[in-house]
Amino acid sequence: MTLERFLHFASVDGAALLAATLSALVCGMLGNWLVLRRTSLMGDAISHSVLPGIVGAFLVTGTRAPVPMFVGAIIAALLTVAVTQAVRRLARVDMGAAMGVTFASFFAFGVLLIEQASARQVDLDPDCVLYGSLETLFWFPPANPRDWLSLSTLALLPTPVKTLLVVTVVSAIVLRLLRKELALASFDAPLAAALGFRPALLGAILMTLTAAATIASFEAVGSILVVAMLVCPAAAARLWTDRLRTQTRLSAAFAVLSAILGYLLAATAPRWLGTTHALGAAGTMATTAGAILTISIVAGPTHGLVARVLRRRELALRVAREDALGALFRMLESGTDRASEQLLVAAVGPRGIAEARRRGEIETANGLVRLTPTGVAEAQAIIRSHRLWETYLVEEAGLAADHVHESAERLEHVREVAPEVPRALDPQGKPIPKPTS
Repeated sequence: MTLERFLHFASVDGAALLAATLSALVCGMLGNWLVLRRTSLMGDAISHSVLPGIVGAFLVTGTRAPVPMFVGAIIAALLTVAVTQAVRRLARVDMGAAMGVTFASFFAFGVLLIEQASARQVDLDPDCVLYGSLETLFWFPPANPRDWLSLSTLALLPTPVKTLLVVTVVSAIVLRLLRKELALASFDAPLAAALGFRPALLGAILMTLTAAATIASFEAVGSILVVAMLVCPAAAARLWTDRLRTQTRLSAAFAVLSAILGYLLAATAPRWLGTTHALGAAGTMATTAGAILTISIVAGPTHGLVARVLRRRELALRVAREDALGALFRMLESGTDRASEQLLVAAVGPRGIAEARRRGEIETANGLVRLTPTGVAEAQAIIRSHRLWETYLVEEAGLAADHVHESAERLEHVREVAPEVPRALDPQGKPIPKPTS
């Protein structure tokens, strides 16, 4: 790419792409905590309900300066939280219904305010609120790229970009400083309150940052992208890992990827489709975020559909194998060290036999199956777990001795937490095998 073409891209697309990326990044970071606190819809509610605060601030002050807009948005956001809690308490409905009623009402009121004559004189209209105005953001940097980081050049950036940059930096700093406190309040709010961390205050700080990100993003990218980025990247990251630090990084990466890839698709997809109609950049970015979430739902290595199916198959195979080993051990206790493979397959299925044979726990000769030394040790651990569970269910849960076998049959596969009991015999008088080394 020549310098001339690069300068053209920076002038026409650079500011818009930077605004979209910053908006996606800050919403992705904040949305990560909203998802953990199971208040993603509250982020959606705030992103809609700040609209009357924004328009009201303009109607009162007659200016679109960042400070009055931010104050109006914060007031609207706090009112949203308060009204939602009031509706939930007074109407006795769940949180989702309360948030849905609140943000729909606030958003509709904001649209009505936009239609007022004094608001029509600026580019504050329903289309701007929904889709933003990325196409109107331009930046004309100097010809020498070395001068781009000078203060005079950065001052030429559009106001929405500079506002988003400040909000992103402030949000990143606050989230980093309060990471441990937010994590504790998100996973165990009562414990956080007992330790003096004030989870309500932490929640208010999070909602304030969300409102700030929303107001900073409205002018540039609109509410569609804000809502998508508050939910999709964090939800997608949650499907990839159980580690908080990794999830935070993944949510930020997914948000940035959605913004960049969506912007490029908005510019190039019309040519692929053979049409001259342009695609809305914000809508394409939101669609890309949804596509990343869809892929994560299917292929996420931790909680994706494929991973869950594989884990279920692995668990079913383990249960079948352990059932086969347990049956052979019980026969060994009765004085028979071999069993008919055909009968064993009929009892536990062929997959369990095949898996035990692959692991070297059983061996077959002349249609008969028996345990190997490795299989005896594994089967002894299984039977020990079974009889410990039986003893626990009788002595601690108060079940009858002749009613615990089926329950213990299912629990025996959870050997890691099998209860230890000071008994040598189970409720049926059978010896409890000693633990294997």
